[in-house]
Amino acid sequence: MLAGYILAVLVGTSLGLIGSGGSILTVPIMVYILGVDPVSATGYSLFVVGITSLLGGIKSFNQQKIEFNAVLFFGIPSIITVYLTRAYLMPLIPEIVLKKEDFHLTKPVFLMIIFAVIMVLASVSMLRPCKDCEKHKNDSKSDFNYLMIVLMGALVGIVTGLVGAGGGFLIIPVLVFFSKISMKSAVGTSLFIIAINSAIGFTGFVTQEHSVIDWSLLIKFTLLAVVGIFIGIFLSGKISGEKLKVGFGWFVLVMGFYIIAKELIL
Repeated sequence: MLAGYILAVLVGTSLGLIGSGGSILTVPIMVYILGVDPVSATGYSLFVVGITSLLGGIKSFNQQKIEFNAVLFFGIPSIITVYLTRAYLMPLIPEIVLKKEDFHLTKPVFLMIIFAVIMVLASVSMLRPCKDCEKHKNDSKSDFNYLMIVLMGALVGIVTGLVGAGGGFLIIPVLVFFSKISMKSAVGTSLFIIAINSAIGFTGFVTQEHSVIDWSLLIKFTLLAVVGIFIGIFLSGKISGEKLKVGFGWFVLVMGFYIIAKELIL
């Protein structure tokens, strides 16, 4: 239990440093260390990441690093799909997703596998050099591809609703590639969008029947994550963001394969 709370600080630190990774850490910590079932863990993750991201987003707003066109055209379709996914699609997933002879793929295992696959994909995007990120690092001019931003917003909303991932690792590349905003603005805008998506997703979670929330655990974890985001914001000015992204990418890759192995093999 203590280890889980200590790691909660790491969740916030990740968000403060690179604008993503909060959910990638929160769900495994909740499931494997704090003993929360995977379905609840994805809902709890939305609350934790939503609160911490909101604080980071407010700081970015004060520094004028929020691109509100992106918040509008990415955020609205994302909000719609995250709520629909959490409130209606999740309850439709059967408790036994696949049954074949002696093999039973349960809903919790199914969600953890989806989450692990997303972790692996996210790690690849973190490890791969982002030439466009450097190209637009100091470019304040925006050139929006509205259609792609709307479509990707809807896709990220589905991911957020299903596995409780705020989607920073997806949102930031989309904003850089399709809106041509600077990397710093993309991180700030991403935190703002994650906060909104997480709030809507958590609303869908608490309105489900049979949703019992351990508020004591959730609030303690969130408060420690909040401490972490201030640590991350402080460290972000002292450590190379690219080095952090690569190091975190390797960590996420290993964790993703570990979860797949644990759920299907071990």
